[in-house]
This record gives sequence, C-alpha cells and structure tokens, in this order.
Amino acid sequence: REQARLRDSVLEEDTEEWQKDPDFMGLERVGGVDLSYIKGDDSRACASLVVLSYPALEVLYQDCRMVPVTAPYVAGFLAFREVPVLVEAVQRLQQEEPQLQPQVLLVDGNGLLHPRGFGTACHLGVLTDLPCIGVAKNLLQVDGLVRDELHREQVRSLQRPGDTFPLTGTSGKVLGMVLRSHSKSSRPLYVSVGHRVSLGTAVRLVRACCRFRIPEPIRQADIRSREYLRK
Repeated sequence: REQARLRDSVLEEDTEEWQKDPDFMGLERVGGVDLSYIKGDDSRACASLVVLSYPALEVLYQDCRMVPVTAPYVAGFLAFREVPVLVEAVQRLQQEEPQLQPQVLLVDGNGLLHPRGFGTACHLGVLTDLPCIGVAKNLLQVDGLVRDELHREQVRSLQRPGDTFPLTGTSGKVLGMVLRSHSKSSRPLYVSVGHRVSLGTAVRLVRACCRFRIPEPIRQADIRSREYLRK
C-alpha cells in the first residue's frame, strides 16, 4: 500500500534545465549512495553517501556511518530496509553542507524496473524530492523479463561503450535500459528511472559517470563504506 501510494508521486520526465543540455551544462554535483553489510550480521550496516563534482568526478563530500538495520530483507521491499537511513544521510548533508547538495542521486538498485514499479531509486527520489536514477548490476526478472538465451545474445551485441537496448516487459512498457558502460567490461548495467528524470537522460548521465563499469558516484560510495567497515 505504501509503495502504491508513493508511486503516484514519481515523475518520469526531466525536470531540471541541466538535464535538457546535451553536455549537462549546469550540472556540478552528482551523489551516490550505498549500504555495506557485515558478513553474518544483519542488524547493522554502513550507510554511505558521497557527492562528486561533475564532470571531474572528484569526491567533494562523504558521509559513512554505522546504522541499525531494523527491517528484514524481503525481495521487492528492499527500500523499507535501506531508504530511511539514506534519507537521513541526505538530510544531514542538507543541514551541514547545503551548498554540496547533489543535483541528482545514483542508487545501487532499481527504479521503475520493479514488481510494483517502485524500486529503491523511486522511493529515495520521492522522499528526498531529488532526481534519482537506479543502476543495477543484475537483471531483476519482472513483467516477463528473463535472463534467457535471447537476453544474453542481446547483451553480447553491445559491442561499444554507450551501446544500449531497451527492457520491454510483456506489458509493453519500457522498464529500463541495458547499457554497456565501459570498453573493458562486457557485463552491462541495468538503468531505470527513479524520479524527476527521463530514461534517455538517465542512461546518458550514467554513461558519462563511468570511469570503470560502475558509475563513479556509486563506486566511491561502495569503496568508502567497505573501507569504513574494515577500519
């Protein structure tokens, strides 16, 4: 019910001027979020929010801290486990360093590519009212989408960085894009709209943020949360 209620607030189009510019003129800060868990401990995690400059992709801000995890992991409801602590991280940034607020957030997870069309990137986007993009490493098999031989063949057809193909469900709706993000990795990314961004813009921005296979804001959030856990 909560997902259905919030789903009505999702905007699937570009709402910012910089999104409409081919070179993203006016975009200066891109955020990334990630949660890292301790093996064997489901009650705590390290929540990480980073903000990178754009287009240089240098880290301007990081917030890593241990947080209690109260909700269990249930497929399709990951947001209830992770989004509350990520919202708190965004609110801390807004209070402490408002000038560093990201203009868009990249989320390690899905947006509209979700059983009820409301994944973590949508949930976080609606609650923070920031443009959000879902970037997943694996295909979530919903609406008839499957990792079958045809899918693998389509993935193999992505020869160059920036090559894509749409994820069209049996409902006929395009739920996301499969993107080859880097020349050195044939494993694609699954990009979907979170909030206040069109799919085309989401794919272009993810591609522009990739020094490696994973876009730099998410990669840095992941690296820093794991480092924090190690220490």
